[in-house]
Amino acid sequence: MKAGTRVLGVAESYRGDRSPGEPSTLAGAVVRPDRSVDGFAFGSLTVGGLDGTAAVAELFSELDREDVRYLLVAGIAPAWYNLLDLRELATVVDRPVCAVSFEESAGLEAPLREAFSGEELARRLALYDRLPPRRELDLDGHTLYWRGVGLDRGEARDLLSATTPGGGRPEPLRVARLAARAADRFRGDL
Repeated sequence: MKAGTRVLGVAESYRGDRSPGEPSTLAGAVVRPDRSVDGFAFGSLTVGGLDGTAAVAELFSELDREDVRYLLVAGIAPAWYNLLDLRELATVVDRPVCAVSFEESAGLEAPLREAFSGEELARRLALYDRLPPRRELDLDGHTLYWRGVGLDRGEARDLLSATTPGGGRPEPLRVARLAARAADRFRGDL
């Protein structure tokens, strides 16, 4: 991967004291593999809602950066199961999309069944079933889990390896997470 390649990392800051229907802070950070930060964008999505895909797509659109080559998202279920449709995101942003998580998991079906019922559950299960498979990737002794659209295992490895300098967390996601937390604290102080 070229040193000047731009990657948009997107993360959110969900505080457990928020109730379903309240906003959660979303942040995007444009970062190059050399760790240079090249831009930020902020938005929100609904705790327990299903507007996450549209919120991430809007964040990408508001940046208006043709030079961004990849979209990395922190997980698939931000803000209390606001599931992201990775295939729709890849179509809307016209870039490869890679969701990254950092913990082994048995999946979300059981937690979704505990948290939702009826139509709300059915909509989330349908979204969850459409997601690409979750794959494990070892990077320098750190295990990451990824799902991708528009990139194969080799390209995902190259992308994640180039953007993960140490500590097991890709830099675009680490910076986006820091920005989301700071913006969330700022919002809370208003």
